[in-house]
Amino acid sequence: MKSLITGCAGFIGHKTCEEFLNKGYEVFGIDDLNDYYDVQLKLLRLKTLTSKKNFTFKKVDVTNKNSVEKIVRNFLPDIIVNLAARAGVRASILNPYIYFQVNTMATLNLLELAKKYKSKKFIFSSTSSLYAGQKMPFTEILPVNEPISPYAASKKSAEVTCYTYNYLYGIDITILRYFTVYGPWGRPDMSIFRFIKQIDEGKKIIVYGDGSQSRDFTYIDDIGKGTFLAKKSLGFEIINLGSDDPHDLKEVIRTIENLLGKKAEIIYKAFHPSDMKSTWAGIEKAKKLLGWTPAVSFNEGLKRTVEWYIENKKQISRIQI
Repeated sequence: MKSLITGCAGFIGHKTCEEFLNKGYEVFGIDDLNDYYDVQLKLLRLKTLTSKKNFTFKKVDVTNKNSVEKIVRNFLPDIIVNLAARAGVRASILNPYIYFQVNTMATLNLLELAKKYKSKKFIFSSTSSLYAGQKMPFTEILPVNEPISPYAASKKSAEVTCYTYNYLYGIDITILRYFTVYGPWGRPDMSIFRFIKQIDEGKKIIVYGDGSQSRDFTYIDDIGKGTFLAKKSLGFEIINLGSDDPHDLKEVIRTIENLLGKKAEIIYKAFHPSDMKSTWAGIEKAKKLLGWTPAVSFNEGLKRTVEWYIENKKQISRIQI
């Protein structure tokens, strides 16, 4: 079986490639290695993949339909996993155009290629940011028609496009709504990576709001396994992947302090209106349809992440955040 995975040098893309490779799939990974965050980290992730059997990488901008089509035409993937995305709520307000180009238009291009070259499965990575204003825990039956950032709006646009292609052409599509993913090789623009590095280096950390905002932090290994399981033929489904166990930022900081044996110096700034106060995933659908439940607890996941940071401190110290 062959899988095309976009965004393969990204945080979730890297782990998903590992999952498919470990299960015996041939994987063709593409990534444009853009500088939204430090490219060094993407190259380090990529280095762990390029030495593996059955993995091929090509630097390609997923918005370039002609370049991507050449790959799809020659590789003929059974599964397309679209993990290439522009992430980040606040950054999307500064440059909404790139978010719609990558998250929406590139998804349309890939759906057209899935239709043309008859891929058996299409998996799309969406976001818990769509649930803004909804009652928790968030379940997939909730309406998500009021996105409060261009990032969320671009993902919603891609989701409804996926529905259209399933309805018109019968493409088997599963949409995964991820909830605040963290762990080894994580994104340096996200709180857990930043807090660990800055607290360890004795630098001040910034908290937007009073720290009471909570997230359904989900460990990367669990996300990788859930994304692989989504290859199952389901018709059209939207499925949450989260820990079902929210924690607030104050607890995150305290736990990191204890693991590092260092005290954080915190600067509090105003809460951003495009951020969400809390997230909490309802995951009954993932349990039922995918046989998936998160295996790594919050405390264990943070412990593993800090241990990874310490083991790779020399490399990570050079990463800009």
